[in-house]
Amino acid sequence: LLSVCRSCLVKYLEENNTCPTCRIVIHQSHPLQYIGHDRTMQDIVYKLVPGLQEAEMKKQREFYHKLGMEVPGDIKGETCSTKQHLDAHRNGETKADENSNKETSEEKQEEDNDYHRSDEQVSICLECNSSKLRGLKRKWIRCSAQATVLHLKKFIAKKLNLSSFNELDILCNEEILGKDHTLKFVVVTRWRFKKAPLLLHYRPKMDLL
Repeated sequence: LLSVCRSCLVKYLEENNTCPTCRIVIHQSHPLQYIGHDRTMQDIVYKLVPGLQEAEMKKQREFYHKLGMEVPGDIKGETCSTKQHLDAHRNGETKADENSNKETSEEKQEEDNDYHRSDEQVSICLECNSSKLRGLKRKWIRCSAQATVLHLKKFIAKKLNLSSFNELDILCNEEILGKDHTLKFVVVTRWRFKKAPLLLHYRPKMDLL
């Protein structure tokens, strides 16, 4: 497996369909559908490089402000949380070891119960473009940008009482999306930061012979 900077890889695959290292063909026509987000590697890099995560958040804020878009909630929340943590240490408001361990445990529990609400959020409109399936009663949803197309398939299948999420295709701009694509990836590469909400269509899966 190869880990490459996402923005660099996306730019490369706009004009190529091969691996930038070994030159093996990824896919003849849709190579972008066959790359995934390496969250583990990203976490490792953030921990190894001091200040990198904060710098990335700052760049994201500047980017969204430049486009005149609302800054996603995770950036505000994480920045605020970091600032409060640093201020507490500067003011000498550190606790005893046992209290610290207790707070850490409580914070961990809060994080586990967060259900990705502090992630960057994406507004989505899910439309049905097939007479064989019914539309959703509530087609407008808001969820984590790290959610994948597979998550959406499972959500739609549950709402429509389908026997399997594999019976569905989800499209953006009439292009079928890969199941491992994150919504952030779809917004950047397919929706290209057009005005929210992200419009996606679903239909019965079409088997290509």
